[in-house]
Amino acid sequence: MDWQKRQKQVVWKLMAGTPVGRALVAATQRLEEAGCDTASLDAQVILAHIMDRERGWLFAHYDQALTQEEADTFAELVARRAAAEPVAYLVGHREFYGLDLVVDPRVLIPRPETELLVDAVLDHVDSRSNQSVRMVDVGTGSGAVAVAVAANCPSVQIYAVDLSPSALEVAGENARRHDSRGQIRLLQSDLLASLPEAVDIIAANLPYITSGDYPNLMADVRDYEPRLALEAGPEGLDLIERLLNQAPSHLYPGGVLFLEIGADQGKAVLNLVERILPQAHHIGLRQDYHGFDRLVVVGL
Repeated sequence: MDWQKRQKQVVWKLMAGTPVGRALVAATQRLEEAGCDTASLDAQVILAHIMDRERGWLFAHYDQALTQEEADTFAELVARRAAAEPVAYLVGHREFYGLDLVVDPRVLIPRPETELLVDAVLDHVDSRSNQSVRMVDVGTGSGAVAVAVAANCPSVQIYAVDLSPSALEVAGENARRHDSRGQIRLLQSDLLASLPEAVDIIAANLPYITSGDYPNLMADVRDYEPRLALEAGPEGLDLIERLLNQAPSHLYPGGVLFLEIGADQGKAVLNLVERILPQAHHIGLRQDYHGFDRLVVVGL
């Protein structure tokens, strides 16, 4: 169901001259009625975006009157948020690893949990004795992982690969915004199939939602974010298994594979690794900050 159809269920308008404070209170109430868990924050982010201000500015200017255009746009975007459209798509960007990334419905919205993957890659690069490192970010989407690594580590040359040409367009925009040293090369590829050379690091945040779980996802995920970036077969392991099979022929000796996984997939992925990569000299499972399984690290 698109947002115009959903919006028919939402009748909410603002008059020109409505003060910022009153607009935020009204929008928060409307979003709470729609079931938004972060209603107040969502209203603030949306209004700050419309007014081209930092969110903190709103708190010091509660008496600032909205223009007719601001009031109308705010009402429209709040109605769309009440219909479950993600805030990141409404405002067109999302912060990840301290970087402001462009996002839209062509790509998955970067999650805070994925910062753990970036941390692990950067720590590994720091531990290596050689200065030049080659890496591939598989299923790059918005380019979040590739851009974050490039921005924090000048010694890494990165292939950012994705099957979706549309996703690569978004990744390209983020690379132009943040990859000032030109470390990132975009490449359309089905996993590692088109990778032109071996690398030292494979980093991947692949789809891992099961086909059975997909229909039960939150509406703001299921109805708006690209299914190609979420669903991965009956056990959620289809792409992870394919990548594990491809990895040995694309990693230099001593290379490392970093895999983000679902919170309940630790044991299953470890079993896959042991079966497909018996030659691995190191297999590790790391938890995120909430104590859930989140990252599998494989040394080959």
